Amino acid sequence: MLLAEIAEVSRAVAATSGRLAKVERLSAALRAAGPAEVPIAVAYLSGELPQRQVGVGWATLRDGFAAAAAPALTLSEVDVGLSAIGALSGRGSAAARKALVAELFGRATAGEQRFLSRLISGELRQGALEGVMTEAVARAASVPVADVRRAVMLRGSLGAVAAAALAGGGEALRAFGLEVGRPLRPMLAASAPTIADALERAGRPAAVEPKLDGIRIQAHLSSGRVRLFTRTLDEITGRLPEVAAALARLPVRAAVLDGELIALRGDGRPLPFQDTAARAASQDGQATGGPPLSVFLFDALHLDGADLIDLPDSRRHAALAAVVPPGLLMPRLVTGSADEATAFFRDALGRGHEGVVVKSLETRYAAGRRGAGWIKVKPRHTLDLVVLAAEWGHGRRRGWLSNLHLGARDPRTGGFVMLGKTFKGLTDQLLAWQTQRLLACEDHRDSWTVYVRPELVVEIAFDGVQRSPRYPGGLALRFARVLRYREDKAAAEADTIDAVRALGPVS
Repeated sequence: MLLAEIAEVSRAVAATSGRLAKVERLSAALRAAGPAEVPIAVAYLSGELPQRQVGVGWATLRDGFAAAAAPALTLSEVDVGLSAIGALSGRGSAAARKALVAELFGRATAGEQRFLSRLISGELRQGALEGVMTEAVARAASVPVADVRRAVMLRGSLGAVAAAALAGGGEALRAFGLEVGRPLRPMLAASAPTIADALERAGRPAAVEPKLDGIRIQAHLSSGRVRLFTRTLDEITGRLPEVAAALARLPVRAAVLDGELIALRGDGRPLPFQDTAARAASQDGQATGGPPLSVFLFDALHLDGADLIDLPDSRRHAALAAVVPPGLLMPRLVTGSADEATAFFRDALGRGHEGVVVKSLETRYAAGRRGAGWIKVKPRHTLDLVVLAAEWGHGRRRGWLSNLHLGARDPRTGGFVMLGKTFKGLTDQLLAWQTQRLLACEDHRDSWTVYVRPELVVEIAFDGVQRSPRYPGGLALRFARVLRYREDKAAAEADTIDAVRALGPVS
């Protein structure tokens, strides 16, 4: 299959608003792909790379490349080329990577180059999210979508499941099972504004656990060997020798355990998230001089030959607590009292954590999904910021200005300091309104972005502030989302960069 064919399907899906029409276009493309191309097609049409990252930034792509006259690149050739680019490291790798990128892009047409650039930079948002793609796989293979979802839960890769489904149908899907050493996608939590709301949804009594600002980890133990995987299923065992050593001492032959890693100060309060992330990202473990990471386990998916994912939370946690010492267990309160749960919530905040997760004692483990039985509750921070620019939307948001560039006021210069972007929290009504208003404030534009006069103030909710070398103020907002526009405020009344720094991470 040619890359041009996938690029055209991507364009068509982005221009299609109806879910069923998207599914039909995607399923037709999957049926047309060769067996080895199906996982690649699934990834590209989902806006992802099978390699996840290949070390190519916008600076490498911005100057453009001479384009081929006619389509000739196949999906397999692109995949091989990107794997080769991503495998480069060490002295001279930057120049070698640039040469390989130029060679690959030189074989692509102008349209294919645009598709590849957006794919590599993570800007390919065409509305083919995993739910839509899962339905497309089911339709392409003529199998129930529930069977595809369960296979993905157990295998952790929609591409691999798609290839199996198209080759072997329902029988191939039923062959997938939980396997120690092969990571599953983690269960995720929904959100609630208050403890009372969370308890109402989870049912009483419920378990309440701190929500740590750390790294989600899935630990696979087999005969004394430990393997550690992130929530994106990347293995990081070699980077965390202290964590692997602690888990290797557990009295189990085989296990799959779910938990969180976090860097703590001597008093038990968390260090800034970047310290935890840096340790998990380091290739040299403790040789970097970073802080050791503590592990807090909160779920068990498999123990000594028994799969636990279909058991209720209460039984899974009991099995976990039977083999894990208290120092490695996530603190947990089981209560039906909103007052007791609220006191636990306040204590977690007082210790420097993000909030809590309220868990139904009856919920099963819903790998890769936001299970209704896990509900996170966090305090909401808000800031009034100024819109500096907005990017044109994709898919359902095509034709609207969507992704907002957010800035805080700098009282020393009279200008604005960018803190990040967000397209979350915008309703269709708000998208239409802001597009009209932002175009009226337009200063200049490029092919993707409309830069505006700093006049509109927007109220932004966010979960915290983190260090960021990407933005000139050195800070960025975590999980920013739009609450409302503040037409009652002028840009001169927006929050300052000093106010943001006051909320920033502890050094």
